[in-house]
Amino acid sequence: MGPVDTIWLNMDTPENLMVIDSLMVLDGPADWDRVSELFQKRLVEAYPSFRQRVKRPRAGIGSPHWNHDPNFLLSKHLIRHTLPDGEDSTLQRYIEEQMQIPLRQTRPLWQAHLIDGYHKGSVIYSRIHHCIADGIALNEVMLSLTEATPDGDLPAEPAAGETPVDAQPSLVAQVQDAADHGLEILTSAARTVASVPSKFGPTAAIRAIDQLTGALRQVARTGDVADKLLLAEGAPQGPLTGTPGRSKRAVWCQPFALADIKLLGRKTGTTVNDVLMCAMAGALGGYLEEHGADRGDLPTMVPVNVRTPGQAPPAELGNEFALVVVEYPTRLREPIERLMETHRRMDAIKNSPEAFIVFSGIRVIGLTVKELEKVLVGFFSSKATGVTTNVPGPREARYLGGSRIDGMLAWAPTAGDQTIAACIYTYNGQVWVGFKADADQVAEPEKLVSAFDAEVKELVRLAHAV
Repeated sequence: MGPVDTIWLNMDTPENLMVIDSLMVLDGPADWDRVSELFQKRLVEAYPSFRQRVKRPRAGIGSPHWNHDPNFLLSKHLIRHTLPDGEDSTLQRYIEEQMQIPLRQTRPLWQAHLIDGYHKGSVIYSRIHHCIADGIALNEVMLSLTEATPDGDLPAEPAAGETPVDAQPSLVAQVQDAADHGLEILTSAARTVASVPSKFGPTAAIRAIDQLTGALRQVARTGDVADKLLLAEGAPQGPLTGTPGRSKRAVWCQPFALADIKLLGRKTGTTVNDVLMCAMAGALGGYLEEHGADRGDLPTMVPVNVRTPGQAPPAELGNEFALVVVEYPTRLREPIERLMETHRRMDAIKNSPEAFIVFSGIRVIGLTVKELEKVLVGFFSSKATGVTTNVPGPREARYLGGSRIDGMLAWAPTAGDQTIAACIYTYNGQVWVGFKADADQVAEPEKLVSAFDAEVKELVRLAHAV
């Protein structure tokens, strides 16, 4: 298991499990026998980690690794459930209950809930530990289960659309050598950090952070990125921050047309991602204001793919991405002004080496001792209120188990004291948006849904008026 995968394995806490949750909503009853066969052939047989369990080193010395599970049975990972009624709230409650339950460490770290009774159709709700792969790779894995026609047996098309923040291809080539060189510098720092005893005090942790600060500055060849990562004040106190509990809420809005979002993007010279992030910023700002808080800019973490563009994930999967901090311009009330500022900030991320620098830093943290690793992860996760993902799904309808997929969602885990994960998923000409929120700190996540819906409607109105 690589150092980045090890970090995600060790980051589990009762309050924030490192599990990627995803939904596929089907328009009719699924043929579960056929679905089970697809899971076996296209997931379990294609990707070894879905039939392997984690073996941790004895006495905590060394790295964990994947080990074949001699008792593997697919039936242990496919869980059948029938809802008592087909309401959204009933499905949400079921998902919220599951979100609190850790995956069993004695088995491969995934499961899929095959759910009947949702309106007139079915739902596949999957839970996959982040140490297996990042969400970008897992999106492709889950789409490989789908088909182009109800009776087809074709591989899934590559996900089409805009990634949330794609590193520019030219930047990939430009930064790769620097990242490799930087990793040597960071690894040297990590060896010093790893020499700190497993039982250490605050002074040792501060020294470790200082080591990584200096290393990051050398890799970046400038203090700008390191200062952003290490000196930023972090998430402001308010109704979206605080110490999380174990209970989570899962809510989502009704889908809306992607064409209207594209129209505004064309008219303003912005992207679909810019428009949707602008709507999210407006919704979060409105929520803060409604709950008596200052409507200041709100930092979130956004995943950036650091694989070579167009490269499919390997059979071993793993994590090849970085989380970069983006500040939502929540302070701006006027939609077009907010959209242009969102566009400027997202462009700055796309043209920055920050993702590669962060990824190198993450790899190094994974080489340190577990106790220190948690301190460092907590330090960096405190820079944002949560995670925002924008997942590009297929442009055309896909089918699974003989039924058409009506919609999809996926939530990334939050870490440390982060309290909210937002997902924007584009699929078949529609946009689905959902929130996973800490029940103790985010009192009314339904209001985030309604606020986002209102922001989208206003942006659509402007798209037709501009």
